[in-house]
Amino acid sequence: MAATGSQAPLGGTRVSASPAAAAGRPALPPLFDDKQAKVQRLITAKEKSGKTFSQIADEVGLTNVYTAQLFFNQQQLQPNTVAALRKAVPALTDDDVDDMQRVPHRSFNPEILQEPSLYRVHEAICHAGDSIKALINEHWGDGIMSGIGFFGTVDKAVGLDGEPRIIITLNGKFLAYTEQKVEGNIAQRKD
Repeated sequence: MAATGSQAPLGGTRVSASPAAAAGRPALPPLFDDKQAKVQRLITAKEKSGKTFSQIADEVGLTNVYTAQLFFNQQQLQPNTVAALRKAVPALTDDDVDDMQRVPHRSFNPEILQEPSLYRVHEAICHAGDSIKALINEHWGDGIMSGIGFFGTVDKAVGLDGEPRIIITLNGKFLAYTEQKVEGNIAQRKD
């Protein structure tokens, strides 16, 4: 059933002309316009707390990356964390907390790589990618790092010459590729 007027289909996404389209800019699907507005509300509430993501993370008991992802609508707020987050960020409204507890639409704006800090991380992974993959394969065999059972942190250190250093830790479960044996395929065709 198509949505008309102010009806909101799945996920509360309104089907209408976006503000970007009305302003003559390329429009993102309405889902992205809604997400952008939600993220702005959440970041505004965070800023009112006067705290950094790391400070909020320490109070809530989450990693700083996961905490930031909550505010960028990339992770789902779990019920057992609500009270601590509301205490850490009092400006969060009931609607904000309800939105944060919904399954997020995990996505990113493709223009994100135009931001220099993010492009440098992307570039570093690309340049070291073959080596990282070879090391993973040497240590564990053929497989990947899970993005589901995943922890990320950003920390700081001081280098040997006294320069500020950034430490980015990506900690994911190893998932081995499986040999696809016929007897293991529970969904095989019945002829």
